[in-house]
Amino acid sequence: MNADKKVAFYTLGCKLNFSETSTIARNFVNEGFDRVEFEEKADVYVINTCSVTDNADKRFKSIVKSALKKNEEAFVIGVGCYAQLKPEELAAVDGVDLVLGATEKFNVTSYINDLTKNEVGEVHSCEIEEADSYVGAYSIGDRTRAFLKVQDGCDYKCTYCTIPLARGISRSDTLENVLKNAKEISEKGIKEIVLTGVNIGDYGKGEFGNKKHEHTFLELVKELDKVEGIHRLRISSIEPNLLKDETIDFVSNSETFVPHFHIPLQSGSDELLKKMKRRYLTKTYTDRVTKIKEVMPNACIGVDVIVGFPGETDELFLETYNYLNEMDISYLHVFTYSERPNTEAVHMDGVVPKKTRAKRSKMLRGLSVKKRRAFYETQIGNTLMVLFESENKEGYIHGFTQNYVKVKAPWNPELVNTLHTVTLTEIDEDGLVRFDFVNTEVIA
Repeated sequence: MNADKKVAFYTLGCKLNFSETSTIARNFVNEGFDRVEFEEKADVYVINTCSVTDNADKRFKSIVKSALKKNEEAFVIGVGCYAQLKPEELAAVDGVDLVLGATEKFNVTSYINDLTKNEVGEVHSCEIEEADSYVGAYSIGDRTRAFLKVQDGCDYKCTYCTIPLARGISRSDTLENVLKNAKEISEKGIKEIVLTGVNIGDYGKGEFGNKKHEHTFLELVKELDKVEGIHRLRISSIEPNLLKDETIDFVSNSETFVPHFHIPLQSGSDELLKKMKRRYLTKTYTDRVTKIKEVMPNACIGVDVIVGFPGETDELFLETYNYLNEMDISYLHVFTYSERPNTEAVHMDGVVPKKTRAKRSKMLRGLSVKKRRAFYETQIGNTLMVLFESENKEGYIHGFTQNYVKVKAPWNPELVNTLHTVTLTEIDEDGLVRFDFVNTEVIA
């Protein structure tokens, strides 16, 4: 019945969402749909939502409008975190036909009887306590790198975060299935796999439907390191309290795991970390950065930080700014605090005015530019391996070294998804790095 029917996807949010969108898309293809780009006319549009910030919620409406401009009779489906948290609100958006929650989204095709538009959006969403099963996912074909989901959900109770309400308890894929998925990815010619999840350092919990750890994150890393055909493995965001010395040491000696860590900090003030109910203080974070740089001096370290959390005075913000300024880190992902319903923080005193939040965000983004450039300057003259991306951006092709230095070269389609040894030579006016090829050997 789906012959000649076209489906398109739009993903908001994190790498985990991209891995799940790709998996949902494969289910559509298996049912006979033809996948097309979101910019094209389609019979079905699936929007995978995020609800980390207020802005992600607002974007949903404009994306729905964009889809309906291409085809006013298109069947529009909303899935993802926002769909689980506020299904009725999302279903009320004009033009939305179907809303699926945390567990239902992986069976989306079974909820489509025909593609006749509904007068009112239909909702299928379980209570989040029921979201205790695990569904594996990985992205492929969307990017040069593949995002491999290894874990879902979170048992942490950070006072600003809705993710446990949107994704449920911490649970993991089986080690056997992770390795199977990694092999499938490598067999498709993908050069790099990025491990993703909500709290990947908690890997192993709930692996077989129970709360105990069957395996540890370190065991996962060691087994993935043995998978043939993978040129690069990259660890995405991992909590500082769950990043152990043994893991750092293993990565430093691995030929496939790259020297790049993204470690959420959220605040450089111990007072605010306690209010956020984070499971560490700045001493732990400092220890993690020190350890990484001790065994991998050229490692890239990214940091998540929140500005404008309730109670963040000028003094406490400067504590964060100065802490980050002094740390040997490489770049920042800056999030402006936004009030999220059903969180503890929304009821806290000391609300920071939005103009102040914006000013502080701008200061930290400026610091990030400074930090990234300083890191890049330390890499000039180094000989590294670059994996080139697939996009033509204004006549240039971009790529990343193993330690996440972004390089550029004049567009050459023959470079797409190939690895080359290069020597980094200079930073250009865009803050990207130019290079010279060391040799013409290509890892295709």
